[in-house]
Amino acid sequence: MEKELELLFTTATEKINAATTTAELAALQLEYLGKKSILNELLKKMKDISHEERLTVGKRANVIKTTLTELCKAKKSELENVMAMAMFEQEKIDLSLPGYNLTLATKHPLNQVIDEISQLFQELGYDIVFGTEVEDDEYNFQRLNLPIGHPARDMQDTFYITKNTLLRTHCTNMTARAISQMKRKDEIVAMISTGNTYRRDDDDATHSHQFMQVDGFLIAPHTSFANLKWTIQYFCQRMFGENTKIRLRPSFFPFTEPSVEVDVTCVNCHGQGCSICKQTGWIEIMGAGMINPLVYQACGQDPDLTGFAFGIGIERIAMIKYGIDDIRRFYTNDVRFLEQFKKFD
Repeated sequence: MEKELELLFTTATEKINAATTTAELAALQLEYLGKKSILNELLKKMKDISHEERLTVGKRANVIKTTLTELCKAKKSELENVMAMAMFEQEKIDLSLPGYNLTLATKHPLNQVIDEISQLFQELGYDIVFGTEVEDDEYNFQRLNLPIGHPARDMQDTFYITKNTLLRTHCTNMTARAISQMKRKDEIVAMISTGNTYRRDDDDATHSHQFMQVDGFLIAPHTSFANLKWTIQYFCQRMFGENTKIRLRPSFFPFTEPSVEVDVTCVNCHGQGCSICKQTGWIEIMGAGMINPLVYQACGQDPDLTGFAFGIGIERIAMIKYGIDDIRRFYTNDVRFLEQFKKFD
């Protein structure tokens, strides 16, 4: 029986040392050291030998089992190291290879314009607010001197959700809300609101059913049209250059009186006349005026308050500023178009 043990030990040692994978090693360990291993089957024969021989065989069997177990453990560690080195060689990084070109995003041109306008008016002391896009008819129309049945409502082409709820047609709804919340007659309020507005319109190169606005107003004692004109001039020169000139044309808006349309010298021809300005030398950019006393009254305030208001189309400013010929380009998410604005970000 001792010869059988030595033969088993020799054979097992050779096979374990010759194993090339951890799976092969695991199979050998099960074959020679498992519960149903060759060693255990051999030891079952000990009942048939003498007591003295059993002592010798049992002692040698324990040594063989311990030695084979340690050999399997060492071989497993060796194989795992070999596998790790092979994987490292396969996956290691070649530092001489060129890096990947990452596509970096940039701020959308409309957001760039909004940020620039917001910064400008914050420097003048205006607060920045963001109102709800779903508004009550009362604040979108009625408190802005557009009562139910007013003909100017037809110009807005409104998206109604319910009879009294709509998608706001302008950011001036926040002007109505702010005026309604005034506590004192001598209170000074300067604010701009910005965001999406909606009107039922056919989309083309210059029109969109959804567009962005910045509406602003200032209410303070003794505010005059001269203050409004200075603000408009300062805004236009900051946005389009110090040599920009403005032109004010009489107009009509229900919430301002008097009202004006504001033109600036064409950024392309600088007032000389070209196809962009239709040979006039001027481009319209905003509407403005002194806040109508009827608006103060509709908002529950003293009609003798003085202040001015203005409304600016963000897409209009961006198209003029960056020379864009189609408003739809802002909403197509064309990376080639957006990448051109990295230098302005």
